[in-house]
Amino acid sequence: MVINKNNNEPDINSIGTSTVIFVQYYNKNIPDAFPRATLKALEKFQALYPSLFKENSEWTVNRHRKKLMDWLASCKETQVAPATS
Repeated sequence: MVINKNNNEPDINSIGTSTVIFVQYYNKNIPDAFPRATLKALEKFQALYPSLFKENSEWTVNRHRKKLMDWLASCKETQVAPATS
């Protein structure tokens, strides 16, 4: 487990979470210009890229965010309008 150097707590980006928790965290922290994730999209992504989930079915920001961002941006059927402020 990676430890945050500033406060000796686990680094949130390396902690495995469920799909529900990951989609909430991802959508809250992704820039407004990027497409939002949905549970349906994450389930499809997980089915398309099983090698990213070898050890278990947990999601981590460090392992999955970049690949998911690229995939969501290129996958028309999963695109949802970006968030507006």
